[in-house]
Amino acid sequence: MVKLEYEDTFVKVAAMIGDEDYIKVARAILNNPDATDEEIASATGLKINKVRKVLYDLYERGLIAGIRDKDPKKGWFVYRWRIQRDQVDVFLKRTREIILKKLRSRLEYEKTHTFYWCGTPTCKKYTFEQAIEYFFICPECGNPLKQEDNSEFIKALEWKIDQIIEEDKKNEEKNKAVQELTS
Repeated sequence: MVKLEYEDTFVKVAAMIGDEDYIKVARAILNNPDATDEEIASATGLKINKVRKVLYDLYERGLIAGIRDKDPKKGWFVYRWRIQRDQVDVFLKRTREIILKKLRSRLEYEKTHTFYWCGTPTCKKYTFEQAIEYFFICPECGNPLKQEDNSEFIKALEWKIDQIIEEDKKNEEKNKAVQELTS
């Protein structure tokens, strides 16, 4: 995993979506706004088909825009790519909302079910209803299923949910302050 601590937000988002190639393409667009596919391929050392695959993925997610332009030397149309900064923040917000929804759903599931497990790390845990079907015997290893305490997992889910909500509040306050300064 590449450390992106001091990178631009757009590069970090590209890293969330894809692999090292996404990071290279994102950096190339960042360093050369309005670059063509060929210019990005040249800057990154990637093959043109890989660059286009990454560009189209970022484009479909609304993170970059492709401006069609006629190449004066060759006479055909090319696309020049640029970051859509406002969409990067929208993408991050939407992703956080999806994660928060999934975490809340999982928290509700954990709180409303009792789980049973044999204790073998490679075996899965079962709900009470599933454990009854197996007569409280693990179908994977044959060991008895015992009630599992999921209170620590519930606490971890609650902590993560609170952390995301708190970060969202801070981001909204920061955005309000920026809007007040710019208006």
